[in-house]
Amino acid sequence: MRAMTDSPIRFPGLLGDWEFTLSSKALDIGNGIYWYGILIAAGLLIAVWFCMKQRHKYGITEDNLLDSVLWGIPCGVIGARLYYVIFYLDSFRNAEGKLDLREVIAIWDGGLAIYGGIIAVVLVVFFLSRRGKFKLWAMMDLVVMGLLIGQAVGRWGNFMNREAFGSETTMPWRMQLTLTSGRVAEVHPTFLYESLWNVVGLLLILFIVSKARRFDGENTCFYFLWYGVGRFWIEGLRTDSLYLFNWTIAGQPIRVSQALSLVMIVVSLALLFYNVKVRPHQREELYVYQKAAQELKEEEAQAETAEQEEQA
Repeated sequence: MRAMTDSPIRFPGLLGDWEFTLSSKALDIGNGIYWYGILIAAGLLIAVWFCMKQRHKYGITEDNLLDSVLWGIPCGVIGARLYYVIFYLDSFRNAEGKLDLREVIAIWDGGLAIYGGIIAVVLVVFFLSRRGKFKLWAMMDLVVMGLLIGQAVGRWGNFMNREAFGSETTMPWRMQLTLTSGRVAEVHPTFLYESLWNVVGLLLILFIVSKARRFDGENTCFYFLWYGVGRFWIEGLRTDSLYLFNWTIAGQPIRVSQALSLVMIVVSLALLFYNVKVRPHQREELYVYQKAAQELKEEEAQAETAEQEEQA
């Protein structure tokens, strides 16, 4: 199912006859400036601001965070696009069967997959950490909170585009759209489900998980576990899933996001079990405390050297 562009949006079970009619395009300039892009940009800005406020709790400097942001944003967009193109490859071929590069790069026409962006961001942080300026998992524990913010805000871009909705339902919070066929459908507002799921995940990390954090990577494991569970459930409701080529299980096509979510859940649970039960950690092992101790030693050494020079 595909909704008409700028279809009126109603929530008949909650808001009666009230309808939302704002266009998906904020400004009609060139190819257009869409609310989708504005909301994603807003989510990124809020995420960066939030991470700047939280960075000292993870031993991350402002320069290291900004480096990660400046590399992570463009790489994340590229990763999200590549992920989408790979699983919809036939849609980007021309009449001769060759890949149409103009269509591949036309992200203004839609086609970004969040998992591709997440994978790209993780790789960026990994390579930057290899330069020895910060610990990978300490940075990731900070970054995943930014990801949750960006995802929570960005999903409202799907609302503005009348996309990424679920199957038909009679639930009180159902969303009513007009499809391209002209039929009116009442569907699961999956954009809202995922946005709220991400907000709850952020609050859990901020007020519970991070407070009891014992090893670098604990926030990260919880993020992939939480997001994996939510995405597995929500993806099963959606009508526009990416599928794993032509592969099937029991005659049913495999949804890429559900398969990846399942892997994330299993790996996250295994890592949490190992680091909490098999090899428990002490809070003093966290990078932020190790870095503070190292900086204190360096300051003491400098003070001692300065004192010796004065006595000489």
